[in-house]
Amino acid sequence: MKTLKQLFGFALVATLFTSCYTEVIVEEEVIVDPVPTLTLNQLLNSYELWYVDVNRSNASGQIPFMQIAFTLSFRNGDVLANNNLVGIGNQGYGFGIDVGFYDTFDYELDISHDIDGFLTFEVTQLNNREIELYYRPGNLRYILVGYQRANFDYDLLFYDNIHYFIQEYVTWEKIYTSNYGEPNEFDYENFLQFLPGGGDGNFQSSQDLNGTPINDIYWDYTGIYNVDDVVGDPYLKYLTLDYDYLGNEYFELNVINDSTIELFHTPSGTLYRFRGKGYIQYKNQRKKLRLSKADIEKQMIKISAF
Repeated sequence: MKTLKQLFGFALVATLFTSCYTEVIVEEEVIVDPVPTLTLNQLLNSYELWYVDVNRSNASGQIPFMQIAFTLSFRNGDVLANNNLVGIGNQGYGFGIDVGFYDTFDYELDISHDIDGFLTFEVTQLNNREIELYYRPGNLRYILVGYQRANFDYDLLFYDNIHYFIQEYVTWEKIYTSNYGEPNEFDYENFLQFLPGGGDGNFQSSQDLNGTPINDIYWDYTGIYNVDDVVGDPYLKYLTLDYDYLGNEYFELNVINDSTIELFHTPSGTLYRFRGKGYIQYKNQRKKLRLSKADIEKQMIKISAF
């Protein structure tokens, strides 16, 4: 009987120990490596071209080399820019010309421009293709859109900005007048000059003889010019010459090559060809300044007030 009691006691103790047992599992800490992020220099080099979108930039003032550039590139410490439409896509293998050098610190971009000097920008990545350059001293913001040269539409850029293209020569000399069309006053115009200003810009015209040296040209007439799109034809434009006090002349503008344009005078049916003389290579805004559509509208309001 005593033996049975002892066996019962051992069984009870064993049962109690078994029912109180809890399995403890210790999990090892899983260390996840941080997702690698691009440095600013890597980000700038991830695209060969950065299109400067002046229409989306919010600026109360202007930085000359930014306003004049169609594209910027950051290559091995050098800053390159497509400032001209003449030769765009070919000049500098599509990168344009060397305009300075740059350095990066975290997300701060320092640019030393050959003419405009040293500027520091704070860079914000907006999405996979867009960045914002913020110049704090002037409270200026520029939006840049990334492209590779192989998929950048140089032709579209050219034709969207023809009003700047015709400013890239000191003057345009008439080299051809068709033998058809009605006689008109424009038959006597032999030189045209396009300059920054109201509308798409200002123009001057001269009746001096062909072959007159550029510096000897006397400008007989002045006015404002505008270039407008032709619906359904991205390669043809309408050109309006608004002569001061003398009315308007209307043309269809067609670009033959980087130095030759055709003007079809719609009222008379006469075709003219002009060749550019005195190519201007831009490195800052002394001659040409890219304006946003909002800036152009403000300019036109000021002009119409007079």
